[in-house]
Amino acid sequence: MPPKMSPLDSQGLRGFLRMVEQRFPDELLRIRAPVRTKLDITSLVLELEKTGRSPVVVFDNVEGHAMPVVTNTTGNRRLLAACLGVEPADLPTAFRERCQTYIPCELVDEAPWHEVTLEGDDVDLGALPIPVHFSVDAAPYITAGQIVARDPVTGVDTTGFHRLMLKGRNRLGVSLHSRRRMWEFHRRAEERGEALPVAVTLGIHPLHYMGSMVYAYPPGVRKFEIIGGLFGQPYWLAPTGIDGLAVPAGAEIVIEGEILPGVHEPEGPFSEFTGYASYRSTQNVLVAKRVRMRRDAMFHSVASGMAKDHILVSCITREGEILNTLRRNLPNVIAVHVPHTTCGAFMAFVKMRKTAQGEPQQAIMAALGTEFYTKYVIVVDEDVDIFDMNDVMWAVATRVRAEQDIVLIPGCKGAILDPTSDPQTFTLTKMGIDATRPLGKDFAERLTISDEQRARVRGILAGAGVAL
Repeated sequence: MPPKMSPLDSQGLRGFLRMVEQRFPDELLRIRAPVRTKLDITSLVLELEKTGRSPVVVFDNVEGHAMPVVTNTTGNRRLLAACLGVEPADLPTAFRERCQTYIPCELVDEAPWHEVTLEGDDVDLGALPIPVHFSVDAAPYITAGQIVARDPVTGVDTTGFHRLMLKGRNRLGVSLHSRRRMWEFHRRAEERGEALPVAVTLGIHPLHYMGSMVYAYPPGVRKFEIIGGLFGQPYWLAPTGIDGLAVPAGAEIVIEGEILPGVHEPEGPFSEFTGYASYRSTQNVLVAKRVRMRRDAMFHSVASGMAKDHILVSCITREGEILNTLRRNLPNVIAVHVPHTTCGAFMAFVKMRKTAQGEPQQAIMAALGTEFYTKYVIVVDEDVDIFDMNDVMWAVATRVRAEQDIVLIPGCKGAILDPTSDPQTFTLTKMGIDATRPLGKDFAERLTISDEQRARVRGILAGAGVAL
């Protein structure tokens, strides 16, 4: 059983664990054997993935620590869809629709993480069971830490993931490499010669994880209001010791501190979502001044590298963002898929019912313009299963005429962590592939087997004792 619940926990890690335990018990794996923080935690998750499994994993016995570690909370489409009350196939659409409903937050006076407070010399981040995920990692890394900060100019807050390298009892290296709101908040504070006050939240609900990944929204909207839209109710926040800064009331652990101005120290390498060791970093420094936590706190960690826990939410949020953009002008777009195996970012498949020549090219340009991490877009017909890489590659192999169906766009902005981007400008060449059949021409007929015939032979196989 998850630790005791408070009413606020329905929006936190504990509420999610209770849902999984009650509705999907086979998707919750509790490891009671001793494990090390060095390598064991993430490598176990990746080993499970090789067998086709992606359960939530709770490590009850972490050597040298009394605190359990929870990981792989977002590695399973079925569980993420359940959080929104939809089927997995409807997840991207439901996500985008709800992200556009902004619900004001509610502030509560007390939160369970107010139970224990450590300040000054009592702060020792090394006492937390922070994993070393891969042997290449420079140090233990907090990967599930959601940094919360306010814009020094407008006062609007934001929340998002940024890798945090353990550098000392109260010191963390941080990379703001997404170059989005948090990076801009720090830049604005630095222009004033000021540190950026921040709080790092550990132990969040997957809907917070998903909402924090949204980037296309009006500047005056708070990400917490987007997360409230995903929950369908106000998101409950509680005050930190930093003036004006509140964080999720259902959290497990909160680290309060500041990102220093004008201070840069080596950070990395780290095992990034690209499947490579990343040496690229903004090399910022976060100094912790206070740690608050529950008495029975659980440590939340995201498995790094190309683990689904690290990537799957990125797939879904990008699918939703691209789908939302395409359907504005191309209502015949059916679905979008960003495969986990392409780092959850670099490649997007678009399924459409083509009604005119040029529509796939329009979809390619719109998709590449929506998400700068995406560098390859493949457009296919409605008969292709975009969740089956083999089917997509079949369409490319049999329907693409390279001289007219492939478009290259040089000098595009790319992801800083993409190893193929220019190390100084982070630009690269992007590519679109039209893998649809030409209209108005005779084209080879695809071989098909009817659903009725498939059902018939499945019955025959079942009778022969073959489990499908």
